[in-house]
Amino acid sequence: MNLVMTPLGAAGSGAGVSAKSALPCRNFDPDLWFAEAPAELELAKSLCGDCPVRVECLAAALDRQEPWGVWGGEIFERGAVVPRKRPRGRPRKEDVARDAALRVEATARAAAAVAIVAA
Repeated sequence: MNLVMTPLGAAGSGAGVSAKSALPCRNFDPDLWFAEAPAELELAKSLCGDCPVRVECLAAALDRQEPWGVWGGEIFERGAVVPRKRPRGRPRKEDVARDAALRVEATARAAAAVAIVAA
């Protein structure tokens, strides 16, 4: 039996969500949350912005150490939260510096989500 896992489906029950229409991962193609193209992942992140279970989804993904995909509005790559997915090829020097600063911000957001759920 093949089971398509979307961020919400793998994250948990979605308790408190009364309408399926409020969950973007249930209304759009699930492959969007696991795309290879950076632009598609950014679209998935933006769709997660108003999701009522965004924080719980992110916290659950961190607990499970998800290897990839968009979970709770953050991009996971090789089990770590990354600010953005780099396109193929060698990065520019300024992109490397910017990504380092963005990585700190993304890690802080992820830690805040875990703290909210734990409280």
